[in-house]
Amino acid sequence: MLTVWGRNNSTNVKKVLWCLEELGISYQRIDVGGQYGKLNDPLYRSMNPNGLIPCLQDDDFILWESNTIVRYLAAQYGDGTLYLPDARLRASAEKWMDWATSSMAEPFKAVFIGLVRTPPEQQDKVKIAQGMTQLNTLMAIADQALEKQAYLSGDKFGIGDIPLGCLAYAWFNLSIERPPLPNVERWYHSVSQRAAFQKVIDIGLS
Repeated sequence: MLTVWGRNNSTNVKKVLWCLEELGISYQRIDVGGQYGKLNDPLYRSMNPNGLIPCLQDDDFILWESNTIVRYLAAQYGDGTLYLPDARLRASAEKWMDWATSSMAEPFKAVFIGLVRTPPEQQDKVKIAQGMTQLNTLMAIADQALEKQAYLSGDKFGIGDIPLGCLAYAWFNLSIERPPLPNVERWYHSVSQRAAFQKVIDIGLS
């Protein structure tokens, strides 16, 4: 059985869990990180020297970095479903995975941590506002792309939708003002109806 190391309310862990649920793979999850600690335990550091989550254990194969784990799972277990054999179609979908991580992670963190995990009296309103401005700009880029295709992965749901889908869950559930993005809203409604999303992503903000 596969083992996922990481707490279930971590955005990066959610990516892996969502992928596993879509593939229908049995797995166990071990709480690590946040209130659970253990990131500096020798056992965990021996698997992930970065001391970050998630970490995947597939028999004697150990893998870290959430997007890489999702790619691995799709390639190893998702032939005919999440894995796209055509290199160009696959790259076109996967670019959205890295875009969500490289471009959106920092402004998202400023907004999410600022509003959800920081007491009101300690919140940095300027930093939150700056993060919101960046997120609005980036979500507009996704909206433009989704005007031309049903999903970030193309005509069908795929791994390219998972990272932004995790962030979009918070985006649509935070008490914030969102600009009208009809294509993102249509896409989010679609992905949020998936059983895997409802099981591991739609668990509340914390």
